[in-house]
Amino acid sequence: MRRGLSVLIVDDHTLLGEMLAAELAANGCAAEAVNDPAEAVEVASRVQPDVAVLDIDLPGLTGFDVAADIASVSPGTKVLMLSAFVRNGYVDEALRMEVAGYLSKSEPLPTVLEAIDAVAIGDRRFSDAVRSRIVIGKSGAEERKTLTAMLTDRERTVLEHVAHGLSQKQVATAMGISIKTVQHHLSHVMDKVGIHDRVELSRYAIREGLIEP
Repeated sequence: MRRGLSVLIVDDHTLLGEMLAAELAANGCAAEAVNDPAEAVEVASRVQPDVAVLDIDLPGLTGFDVAADIASVSPGTKVLMLSAFVRNGYVDEALRMEVAGYLSKSEPLPTVLEAIDAVAIGDRRFSDAVRSRIVIGKSGAEERKTLTAMLTDRERTVLEHVAHGLSQKQVATAMGISIKTVQHHLSHVMDKVGIHDRVELSRYAIREGLIEP
C-alpha cells in the first residue's frame, strides 16, 4: 500500500472505523474515523482526503448523501462505499453517483486496503457480490444497472403487491387495471429478475428492501 494516503472513514460502528483507521496508520496512511455525517463533511473540507470510505447506513442520512456533501467540499476525494448490505437499490445509486468502488464488509481486510489504494489512483473496485448484480445494456457502459432498476414503475408496483400476498384480482383492484394486465406485468417481472415463483418473488422483494419483512 502506498504510504502517505489521506483517508477519511465514516461508519456508525465506532470500533470498526477505528480498527480500519489503525490498520491504515500502520501502513503509513493518515487516517481519521468519524461516525457523525456532519462531522465527516467538516473533516473532508478541512483535510481534503484522497479517499473517503463510507458506510451506507448512517444515522439520519445515507452514505450516498454524505458522498454528495463531501464532493461539494472536497471534489478530489474518491469515494469507496463499504457496507454490510448489498442490494440492487444501493448498487444502482452507486452506479448513478459513479463512486469509485463498493465493497461488502464481508471482504477480508487486505482486500479493503488494496481497494483503498487502487481507488486513490483512479481505479475502481467492486465486490463480486456487487458486480454480479450489474447488467450491461445494449449501449454498453452507459447503460449499467441492476435487475430491479430494469423494472418499470408499474412492474415494480405489481411486484410489491404480490410480495405483500395480494392475489392477482386484488392487485388489479388496487391498481385500477385488469387482471390480464396484472398477469402481463407479473410475467415481465418474473422474466426480468429470473424468478418464476411467488414465494421466491416475495423473498426477493424483502431481500432487496422493496418491502418491509
